[in-house]
Amino acid sequence: MVDGERIDGAWSHIWRRYRPDGEYYLDDLIVFADGTITCGERTDLAGLEESLATGRLAVSNSTTPALPDEPSKWASRHGEPLTPEGFLLEVADRVEELNQRPTAGERCWDAIRRFQQEPTESGRALLRAAYLAVPPHLRIYVLGDMDRQDRPLRILLTDIGEAVDGDGPVVTAEMHRDALDYFDRADQGVRSEQERQAVLHADDPSGPGRGVLTSHETVYPRGWPEQPGLFMLRNEFPAQITFAGESYASVLHGYWALSAADASDSAAIRDAASGREAHELGGRAAHRNDWPDVRLAVMAGLLRAKFTQHPGPAQVLLSTGDARISYTGLSDSPFWRDVPDGRGRNWLGRLLELTRSELVAQQALRT
Repeated sequence: MVDGERIDGAWSHIWRRYRPDGEYYLDDLIVFADGTITCGERTDLAGLEESLATGRLAVSNSTTPALPDEPSKWASRHGEPLTPEGFLLEVADRVEELNQRPTAGERCWDAIRRFQQEPTESGRALLRAAYLAVPPHLRIYVLGDMDRQDRPLRILLTDIGEAVDGDGPVVTAEMHRDALDYFDRADQGVRSEQERQAVLHADDPSGPGRGVLTSHETVYPRGWPEQPGLFMLRNEFPAQITFAGESYASVLHGYWALSAADASDSAAIRDAASGREAHELGGRAAHRNDWPDVRLAVMAGLLRAKFTQHPGPAQVLLSTGDARISYTGLSDSPFWRDVPDGRGRNWLGRLLELTRSELVAQQALRT
């Protein structure tokens, strides 16, 4: 966080040592969108380059035996070895990605498409420069092809009459045409998949939706304000509802009353002076055996009753448009609310969105 603004970052392992003659140990290196790099201390790309040059940081453990040399670069299935220079290129690329700017791989694809449209020698030179800008250890992944890796690109960048990688096949004009055909087929495959996805996902929203709406839990010890607004969405908001033949002062009263196994507990919860008191009474009471299986349906029914029986809260809910509703707080269990650590399932937010959709459908039927 910088001045209240969230700066996105990405994480990687790196080898680090404290003393020039000390042993390396594995540490975390974090790269942020603003170019800040942290690994024990804060630095930047130039500082990272210096640390790699002096040996304070390393991209591999010096005690690890070196891999044997590949007998043939063309036949190899492995990428180039990871080097400090390549790692610096990768880190710089990650900063671009965090800022939603084109990465070296994406720029390489742009050069491929330009060369497809105009396969000239100047275009091939630009394509070669874009390919070489990709970190060497990542080049075999640039096309996203597990089988052929980056071979079609290496063929295309080799002059006719020259051997690919120095020890591969001698390039011919036909091999250049086959390589271009490879990219044309890939484009056609992408277009076909996009068309297929357009059919399968035809019900996706066509435009951007509203931002997330957060429903906060708030206590009003002196009573609710005259214009409670979005607080009408809360289950504790006093809105008398009739559900399953009984009347309840709020959704919270109804939910906990219906959870109770004993009729006397249910009556006491129903008649509680406030939603908070109903919640506490319901939490102490013995629950129905089937409660875990039916509670979602009960809550859905209570919310439907609230918003169909009270036009004011219904209009507030409809005013949220298509926003995702994040129902937060501390009183409800993570099953019902949105919790940042991943435990929250936000079922109340989801059911409010479902109820909103039902209200819209009912309006459409009336018109």
